[in-house]
Amino acid sequence: MPPRPRPSLAAALAAALVATLLVLLPGSTTAQAAPVLLSQGRPATASSTEGAGTPASAAVDGDNGTRWSSQFADPQWIQVDLGAAARLSQVVLRWETAHARAYRIELSTDGSNWTTAHSTTAGTGGVQTLDITGTARHVRVYGTERATAWGYSLWEFQVYGTTGTGPALPGGGDLGPNVIVFDPSTPGIQARLNQVFQQQESAQFGSGRYQFLFKPGTYNGLNAQIGFYTSISGLGLSPDDTTINGDVTVDAGWFNGNATQNFWRSAENLALNPVNGTDRWAVSQAAPFRRMHVKGGLNLAPNGYGWASGGYIADSKIDGQVGNYSQQQWYTRDSSIGGWSNGVWNQVFSGTQGAPAQGFPNPPYTTLDTTPVSREKPFLYLDGNEYKVFVPAKRVDARGTSWGNGTAPQGSSIPLSQFYVVRPGASAETINQAVTQGLHLLFTPGVYHVDRTIQVNRPGTVVLGLGLATIVPDNGVTAMKVGDVDGVRLAGFLIDAGPVNSSSLLEIGPAGTTTDHAADPTTVQDVFIRVGGAGPGRATVGMVVNNHDTIVDHTWIWRADHGDGVGWETNRSDYGFRVNGDDVLATGLFVEHFNKYDVQWNGERGRTIFFQNEKAYDAPHQAAIQNGSIKGYAAYQVADSVAVHEGWGLGSYCYYNVDPTIRQEHGFQAPVKPGVRFHDLLVVSLGGNGQYEHVINGTGAPTSGTSTVPSTIVSFP
Repeated sequence: MPPRPRPSLAAALAAALVATLLVLLPGSTTAQAAPVLLSQGRPATASSTEGAGTPASAAVDGDNGTRWSSQFADPQWIQVDLGAAARLSQVVLRWETAHARAYRIELSTDGSNWTTAHSTTAGTGGVQTLDITGTARHVRVYGTERATAWGYSLWEFQVYGTTGTGPALPGGGDLGPNVIVFDPSTPGIQARLNQVFQQQESAQFGSGRYQFLFKPGTYNGLNAQIGFYTSISGLGLSPDDTTINGDVTVDAGWFNGNATQNFWRSAENLALNPVNGTDRWAVSQAAPFRRMHVKGGLNLAPNGYGWASGGYIADSKIDGQVGNYSQQQWYTRDSSIGGWSNGVWNQVFSGTQGAPAQGFPNPPYTTLDTTPVSREKPFLYLDGNEYKVFVPAKRVDARGTSWGNGTAPQGSSIPLSQFYVVRPGASAETINQAVTQGLHLLFTPGVYHVDRTIQVNRPGTVVLGLGLATIVPDNGVTAMKVGDVDGVRLAGFLIDAGPVNSSSLLEIGPAGTTTDHAADPTTVQDVFIRVGGAGPGRATVGMVVNNHDTIVDHTWIWRADHGDGVGWETNRSDYGFRVNGDDVLATGLFVEHFNKYDVQWNGERGRTIFFQNEKAYDAPHQAAIQNGSIKGYAAYQVADSVAVHEGWGLGSYCYYNVDPTIRQEHGFQAPVKPGVRFHDLLVVSLGGNGQYEHVINGTGAPTSGTSTVPSTIVSFP
């Protein structure tokens, strides 16, 4: 496969955004708009072209592998029509070898009369970033002297500025009533925690959303029980800045000791001194435990050791032992633990100090010494009295936490004044205006209906949700799309399909992109997708990843098997997770119950560390899942065209409760090639409700009987 072009230059974004958090700090100031890329995809013309393969449009298509080139003569020009007058701030020229020694940047409001915004007779080629001022609709590069014997050639011609005459949206501001902030002197903390828990304990498909924020300090005698759609976080730069002498607890009393439906909640950035020495976090999918310091042990099972079906820990330090007990599968990344007990089917570790040694299938441990690429989730914190969002740096071959050991965390901070604080009732039009204006997005707890796609097209944009903020697309739109840009961070929100079918719910990058984003990839963390359950919902595919180098770190993509609006055709969704981009890494991938393939991987050099899957429970009969001559659709399919792919610690379960006679050919399907490798695979029939005939392709023993014993493969091929 030919190498991909080098990453595009992330243009500098100037932002004069000043505001303060109105709830806690006095005063506010309106933020000013920041420059954005205006030229990409706009009509472009030129004085000449070298040939049909180098048109003017190729210089404004966002692809660093295509270019405009002129005939071999002076002078020559290329111009772009921005579509409307804009206040301009910057032009970025990415020259090919054939560059201009002398040229001008010219501006026009009508395409006929031009003024000069920049000129030089000493152009050096390469990437040139030019600060300009002026208002124009048309921008032209006018070359008067070539530096080589060839013509003029530009990989990219980018114009930045701001549009619109209306008032700028403010940054920062009130986080709303469902963000509940405590400091150590706040009275009645336990009563407030209890009040929210009583409301949220069993509200699996309710509309309540809550975020608890604890300012740095020490809190004594608390037991924060965490129910549905509730997040608890410390506001320090380090977990040890905020200590609770007490517990942060998830148990399953509401469901008779069964923790398999303890979804949609989180704990982050706190230190705990558990009252009895061990904290209980009995959860299943979509319940991350991030950046936590437990000064004792951690019990992952409910009281009574009832069922629990898998979860996720990252960037955490557990001084004592982690008691896995009844958890079927679990993934722990870039952490430090004092020990690990027990294991049911597969416990997966990468970059975790103190993890048990590799032993799959007996004991059922899959252990990688490091995580190949990781970058922790952005988080809100207090710097003095100012709210900021910390954006952690990328790590390669990470091991252990990103914090502690007396060193400052690596990354950057963004003041809250540079975020548009999205509150319930905000429209997609306003949200998109905020991104275009240069603001990041902070979704406060709530449910947001959008009648058009949220477009995240600016490099480095952070989209952060509090309290499992939930986005519902109306009228069959895609809820959110990310552009072909570097460094977008999506974190901490839920997308819930609407009743009109959406072709997709979340798209990372446009189809067919060739841009390399390895230096600054997009990350998708604690972003959950749901089709049905809270009501009727339909989507052809849940999440599509087109951008190369994307990191998907903990997601649960779920076609509902219970709740409202559930049925084989009622909440139809054929595909859960589709990867078209190259060099995509998934760490902590949970995808369940889709009508056809749960995962389709079409991109090269993909990697997955940990996968948990259940096939759709509600298939009415064998014919409903027939895939040509194959019995059923694989849970995880790697396309026949793929040459290199690797996965560690992957499991698929079946529980065909409508027709227990259904046979599933295999859980995994992949081409048999030297570069396609899997480690530690399992399939299991839950109580004999349907059976697998193989693990991967035609390899692996069938499941049988009602004993719920996995069939395993240590390596493939």
